[in-house]
Amino acid sequence: MAVTVESHATLGEAARALGSGATYLGGGTIVMRDLNAGLVQGRVVRSTDPALTQIRPMGDGIEIGAGVTMAAIAAHPDLGFLHPVVRAVGGPQVRNMATIGGNLFAAHPYGDLAGALLALGARVTIAGGMQRPVEDVLRDRARVGLVAAIQVPRPRDARAFGFRKVSRVKPKGVSLMSFAALLPREGGRLRGVRIACVGLGPAPLRSPAAERALEGGTLDAATIARAAQLVTDGLDPPTDALASAWYRREVAGVHLRRLLEGML
Repeated sequence: MAVTVESHATLGEAARALGSGATYLGGGTIVMRDLNAGLVQGRVVRSTDPALTQIRPMGDGIEIGAGVTMAAIAAHPDLGFLHPVVRAVGGPQVRNMATIGGNLFAAHPYGDLAGALLALGARVTIAGGMQRPVEDVLRDRARVGLVAAIQVPRPRDARAFGFRKVSRVKPKGVSLMSFAALLPREGGRLRGVRIACVGLGPAPLRSPAAERALEGGTLDAATIARAAQLVTDGLDPPTDALASAWYRREVAGVHLRRLLEGML
């Protein structure tokens, strides 16, 4: 079957075109690979809507268009808290193509930025205006619709957010696993803890057990050790070419502990 590419001036037009069974092309790091492999055929839809590449302040956070690249995030002064995350994604060529919207749909072992957005409690705007928590989008990615933008809350202070990526190939290999932590403090106590994991399930997800171990306490050696011990409770790490499920369970706590110790 031949491949045809359609360009639409607005996101709304592109969304309507997708309704008839087409594939959406954003940055191209995922779809172009599948096109070259013959896995995508038929109609391919893209949009030149300028809103897709905009970054703008919004309340206590920042709205990032779904077509904003990792390189653009890394260069934006208001997104410093995300710089360590996007700079850990591939090399310059990948970061110049890969988009924040596309990373929400990146299958394991990719999706480090999606994990960070999960920890930050981001919200996703779908074409047409409906908003959904990023957690809901990651849980059911096949039925999301066309993503227009992501609203990312800004951490209250530099210590409140941290990220750690673990890979076998240094420095830019795919993730064996990665962790993102949001640790807001009120009066010295942790309130609203969010711990997100990539590589410990089929998609980025939170660790409720680690969150409970930290919530309401102080960030010290004892609470960190407890959270590290419990991080994989209730999770189902995969076995793949990178590592076995057993290995992931064995080392996940070590790397979460190192992340949390760096946030003391």
